[in-house]
Amino acid sequence: MGGAVAKPLVDGAVGTPLRHEAAHLHVSGRAIYVDDLPLPANTLHAAFGLSPVAHGQLRALDLAAVLASEGVVAIATAADIPGHNNYGGIVADDPVFAGPLLSHAGQPLFAVAATSHRAASRAARRFRADIETLPAILDIRAALAADSYVIPSQTLRRGEPDRALAGSAHRLSGTMVCGGQDHLYLEGQIAVAIPGEDGQLLVHCSTQHPTEVQHVVSEVLARPMQDITVQCRRMGGGFGGKESQPALLAAAASLLAVKTGRPVKLRLDRDADMLITGKRHDFLADYEVGFDDSGRISALKVMLASRCGHSADLSGPVNDRAVCHVDNAYFLEHVEIVSHRCRTHTVSNTAFRGFGGPQGMLVIEQVIDDIARTLKLDPLAVRRRNYYGLHVRNVTPYGQTVEDNVLDTLTDQLEASSGYRARRREIAAWNAANPVVKRGIALTPVKFGISFNATFYNQAGALLQVYKDGSVAIHHGGTEMGQGLHTKIIQIVAQELGLPASAVRVTATDTAKVPNTSATAASSGSDLNGKAAQAAARTIRARLVAHLGSSCGVTAGQIRFVGGQVQAGERSFSFAEVVRQAYLARVQLSATGYYRTPKIHWDRSRFTGRPFFYFGYGASVSEVAVDTLTGETRLLRVDVLHDAGNSLNPALDRGQIEGGYLQGYGWLTTEELFFSRDGHLKTHAPSTYKIPTARDWPAKAQVALLALEPNREDSIHRSKAVGEPPLMLAFSALHAIRDAVAACGDGGRLPLLPAPATPETVLRAISAIRGEAWP
Repeated sequence: MGGAVAKPLVDGAVGTPLRHEAAHLHVSGRAIYVDDLPLPANTLHAAFGLSPVAHGQLRALDLAAVLASEGVVAIATAADIPGHNNYGGIVADDPVFAGPLLSHAGQPLFAVAATSHRAASRAARRFRADIETLPAILDIRAALAADSYVIPSQTLRRGEPDRALAGSAHRLSGTMVCGGQDHLYLEGQIAVAIPGEDGQLLVHCSTQHPTEVQHVVSEVLARPMQDITVQCRRMGGGFGGKESQPALLAAAASLLAVKTGRPVKLRLDRDADMLITGKRHDFLADYEVGFDDSGRISALKVMLASRCGHSADLSGPVNDRAVCHVDNAYFLEHVEIVSHRCRTHTVSNTAFRGFGGPQGMLVIEQVIDDIARTLKLDPLAVRRRNYYGLHVRNVTPYGQTVEDNVLDTLTDQLEASSGYRARRREIAAWNAANPVVKRGIALTPVKFGISFNATFYNQAGALLQVYKDGSVAIHHGGTEMGQGLHTKIIQIVAQELGLPASAVRVTATDTAKVPNTSATAASSGSDLNGKAAQAAARTIRARLVAHLGSSCGVTAGQIRFVGGQVQAGERSFSFAEVVRQAYLARVQLSATGYYRTPKIHWDRSRFTGRPFFYFGYGASVSEVAVDTLTGETRLLRVDVLHDAGNSLNPALDRGQIEGGYLQGYGWLTTEELFFSRDGHLKTHAPSTYKIPTARDWPAKAQVALLALEPNREDSIHRSKAVGEPPLMLAFSALHAIRDAVAACGDGGRLPLLPAPATPETVLRAISAIRGEAWP
């Protein structure tokens, strides 16, 4: 057979809008989450006791009243930990239980296990503590003034920004401010630890990173990872908030399970979840830009600073990605970016959809908008003037050549399909005639790097099992959080084996089946795990081809897998029949698959390399109305064009695009995290923290996938990631609001509009552009 492998006929498994594999379970309430798992009758329930201060020295902790509370069985403190009192994945600075130094309000001091969730929650509040309250640093400016950082600052520099700035025809300076964002996943943080025999432990956890949970529990308990099994069938949302954060709950539940010898469930209610877990990093950037008469940037200097919270968590890579995305879609020949990672006495901020990229991109989008308004030009014209080129002006500040640029084509199509030019003229006429309600419009692009900045995470494994009856089970290292990863994996495996999707089942993610997994993050879930699953399926198919070639006397090229049938020359068999024959002939019917992303490399010490396998692109046009008397904003229309390459599943990809846009819109308009002067988060429930709802979706929305060409890189079926890039499509909404605010002035001032653009913020911006004092 010359080593040839038969190619399956494409039967529509990949590229079809197959519904989510668990949609029928979701809508009927039968999908099982961690909190739904049946547990042994002797299961205990746990809760945390939390620090009441943002910064202090714990002199004494009295838990007598906690232990005496009704239903309490055990208490765990730092003294009970046999291993390391740490769940920080990169820097060992995040204690499971704090003390003696307290670093943020809501930091866990201990955990209590009781016979019910209510009993544990009530008991956890009954502790007494002698605490010396210390001064707290709460915001970025205060941290910068105090040189308070969780890790050292970084600088990216290309060209001669000082010289180029000095020689620029025009110069402008300003500040970009954006707030944080709570993940507010529907399913809160939860872990269940079940002791097994001979020191083993099974942990069910709502986590995007089962291996990280396994590692942290292993370190806390001082046991090898082989003794800890972590499983996750699905999550009710994650958005990055279940990448590093779940390890805290799993570690505390596991410690109590070992101490009591009984299963322990630790589930946070919404208030505790928002107090204890990290958020999207809020950022500010002071910038100075030089540009010519056409708006083309000649030099840019940026001081970029983020509120990381009390510990490092994932702030290093989050801020690295922010630096790598300050360029967004624009060529910056002479640029300097200084990145400060600020330590504050607030909860440690963490991963969130976009992972720092959105915050970096907001900087350049405001710079572009300010340039356009200074020169009295259409912001879109200035954006296009600065776009990356195809063959020149095509290298990023960190040295990666942009080889897959579709920015001009994408913008041409969206500008035409949205009627941007005509609508802009109509809005100008409206604003001239209407003093109270102003309208605004903006078109903004997205260029987002796909891969983990930390190169070693760009790998994945899978295990495929074919049973004697022809049914197929695929295990892989990715996790399902509603985004449809499992559905895409099913489609990929089904296509390789020529089966209907119903013949393939994805199992719960399990560290005992696929070890050393990477987090399902960085928009790489389908790229990595899809390739690994494909490799495993191809191994199985090659074995079946070899068996049929021998038994039927045909070549590999004469064997086809399609529609649940296998055609071998003139003969046809059901897939199940071929599998039974192979089993009787002692052909191995299980296989592993492995994939590592090619071409990528990154030198963090020099901030140079090719950290991304390819770029995801998109663009959006948003139109808004602003009530200048109340500051209320309303999204009137959105047009989106997004590049998904050869989409694995257009229905799921469209869902990700729409959901990503609305989540980004919430971050930029309504979701405000408010801390009191003593460092307590006051917006810690849906009653005080406003996320967008279906009512915020505009009456008119056009969302389309770019019909251009496949991914030029060898991604899974030449598709492109759609997890994170769509969130940045919401930039057009913020800039449309900015456009409406600008219409309130005479053009002599630039709009000062930090995000989120809440009604109060919008009113303040309107007062500023009119030169009025804010009360």
